[in-house]
Amino acid sequence: MNASTPLENAAHQPANAGLVSPFFSPLYQQIKELVLQSLQAGEWKPGDLIPSEFELAARFKVSQGTVRKAIDELAKEHLLVRRQGKGTFVATHAEQQVQFRFLKLKPDNPGLGQQWPADRHIIDCTRLRAPPDVARALALRLSYTVFRVRRVLSFDGVPTIFEDIWLPGATFKGLTAERLSKDTRPMYAMFESDFGIRMVRAQERLRAILPNEDVCTFLKVSTNTALLRVERISFTYHDSPMEWRIGVYLTDTWHYLNDLS
Repeated sequence: MNASTPLENAAHQPANAGLVSPFFSPLYQQIKELVLQSLQAGEWKPGDLIPSEFELAARFKVSQGTVRKAIDELAKEHLLVRRQGKGTFVATHAEQQVQFRFLKLKPDNPGLGQQWPADRHIIDCTRLRAPPDVARALALRLSYTVFRVRRVLSFDGVPTIFEDIWLPGATFKGLTAERLSKDTRPMYAMFESDFGIRMVRAQERLRAILPNEDVCTFLKVSTNTALLRVERISFTYHDSPMEWRIGVYLTDTWHYLNDLS
């Protein structure tokens, strides 16, 4: 007996079963999920060319139109990138145009001073048991080991962003302050290539704060300086939280810009 595909198995349900079932999803959504599974499994890595729509249609035994609709959705979510005349590629944070997709800080006057890249100073990288708030943010057990990375980003010699970054220990095994200091790539590009982790979306919360002692020291500000606190949880495929990042931004000559559509 020939093995059936997941889609064929779904097709053998009774004719009236899918009309009211809460588990029903359109065919292109099923194809999208299968492509996501391949991305998560590492079949196609960041920057790789994926099979053509014709090849995927043959693989999943569906029409090219169905595959195209699934690919369109993944491209809208920045998981895949279409390139005219070249094909469809797995999106990567190593590409210049998306390196800072999650960082929304912009200079008040773009014509003055250097915007990117920032000068990065790694303060420390510590391995420890997950504190309760970190475990909650990353959906980990309290006994789980995590890395805490603290760093400062400076623009034109001015310390502008202080970051407190928390990462699952097992996933980022081997991470050290020395390794982070020597690597010149954006951090998310390093996560992709060295640890096989791609951050595909992020959720942020913003509030105004006054700095604590550490922030005053590293950003060289006084205790009455108003700062912007940006708390970000970054997710990999299938909404798995992989990073909790708390950034404190100096916004005297910068602003936070988010395009809404």
